[in-house]
Amino acid sequence: MQTLKDARVLITGGAGMIGSTIAHLAVAQGAQVTILDAMLPLYGGNLFNLRGIADQVRFIQGDIRDPELMVRVAPGYDYIFSLAGQVSYVDSNTDPLLDLDINCKGHLQVLEACRRANPRAKLLFASSRFVYGRIEYNPVDEGHPFNCLSIYGIHKLAGEKYYRFYNEAYGLPTVSVRIANPYGPRQQMKHSKYGILNWFVRLALEGQPLTVFGDGQQRRDYIYNEDLAAGCIALMLSPGTEGQVYNLGTGLAVPFIEMARLVAEAVPGTEVRQVEWPQDRYFVETGDYLSDISRITAVSGWRPRITLKEGIKRTVAYYREHRQEYW
Repeated sequence: MQTLKDARVLITGGAGMIGSTIAHLAVAQGAQVTILDAMLPLYGGNLFNLRGIADQVRFIQGDIRDPELMVRVAPGYDYIFSLAGQVSYVDSNTDPLLDLDINCKGHLQVLEACRRANPRAKLLFASSRFVYGRIEYNPVDEGHPFNCLSIYGIHKLAGEKYYRFYNEAYGLPTVSVRIANPYGPRQQMKHSKYGILNWFVRLALEGQPLTVFGDGQQRRDYIYNEDLAAGCIALMLSPGTEGQVYNLGTGLAVPFIEMARLVAEAVPGTEVRQVEWPQDRYFVETGDYLSDISRITAVSGWRPRITLKEGIKRTVAYYREHRQEYW
């Protein structure tokens, strides 16, 4: 299979969970990797995520919203994984202008820098299942209507359209991925505003109960970070993906309460509690979500490999060993 060997790679948001996992895989494949991360306190940037490859990558602390920086940084790369972003759909509704600034204006700065200084680099934009919002049918394919229920989803959809516009108007080779529910090692664990599976892992390791709203039967598609990173790399290396968008999940879905029970099983003694839905969270509940991944599989041959049970086991083991770096 084709790899990133000898490729020059830039990863924005590269000290976060997804970006750092891509970095580890890219280094293992023989790529020359640069990481750009603003290290904003609320988000996932953590230099410990680069443990084991820190001396093999170039690290730049900087913000994609800085146009002069982006023009300086952009040249010379073959592939740019554009992952930097405001990552909480909850915060997007309480501070929509910050979400606009990072997830829209910031990505326009990336695109403008590439248009001016590196129009041949292939860019991958990390979008989200939240662009679909309220789900009308499952499995969800890329043609599903956009029923956004959060500012985050609206701005991610705008980001997709920016990347497609720059492909069609200026010839920049861009591709977008709509990520399901990512989890795994290297995710931030300081708050619960995103990554509920990882937050459940923290609660369990602290001996606290796991709270499930309602009957917990809403089904979700959870993708392990290593599978997610491999999918992003596979799309980058696949011809014919430019200007397109792809779902990136597992193609499997489990009830929310089953996910909670798997976490509890991985941390013996953990209690799972069920309570009524709080009013302030229910309005963003999308219903069941199951990714149709036939499109990405057809174009790249990629398929997820890690089961949810195995992924949770690996995640628990990672944080048992390294909790002091994430709590």
